[in-house]
Amino acid sequence: MNTAYKKKLMGAVALGLGLTVAACGGMPENRSLYSTKQPEVERTNYTLDLNSTASGLPISEQQRMLGWFETMDLAYGDRITVEDPAANPAVGDTVSELAGRYGLMVSEVAPTTNGYLEPGQVRVVITRTTASVPECPDWSAKSDMNYANASSPNYGCAINSNLAAMVADPEDLLKGKEATGDNVIQTGNKAIQTYRETAPTGAGGLMEANQGGN
Repeated sequence: MNTAYKKKLMGAVALGLGLTVAACGGMPENRSLYSTKQPEVERTNYTLDLNSTASGLPISEQQRMLGWFETMDLAYGDRITVEDPAANPAVGDTVSELAGRYGLMVSEVAPTTNGYLEPGQVRVVITRTTASVPECPDWSAKSDMNYANASSPNYGCAINSNLAAMVADPEDLLKGKEATGDNVIQTGNKAIQTYRETAPTGAGGLMEANQGGN
């Protein structure tokens, strides 16, 4: 074998190996049935500082807070807390009453926020939670070869993105609902009783349809 032919052969082998390595770089790597793309939950705190008195919040400050609630489009899933250094119960009662108009309750412990409160001020905090699935969709695996029989990097993107978008309270993705003091057994039995007592849809017979005619 002459030297020129040997060099051409080695060059062809090197080129083939290079193309193979390049193609393998785009192959899927997740060999499990679990999606690597999972919803991520993010919390954001919004604050409003109000001036208070010994009797609670003045009407003007209550109007400010209601305007803020409306601007923030307060809805289910938002959490409201009050930071009041004086611990005035009248302030908490007023905030609870106004938050109740949106069907929300005031939580007891306020998160840590930036800034200091001046004497006589209280801080109302709205904690809003959002869920999303980063890096979806993911079409990074562009190779047709799949020697590991692995799942596509985009596997799970559709269902997890829809779940993150549709869940009413993103906090439920982190932990389930805690008990509120209601009788869980009684609530479950009510649903079962309704299911048992509801008449089947076909119990009334078939509807007569006018077939028409000539």
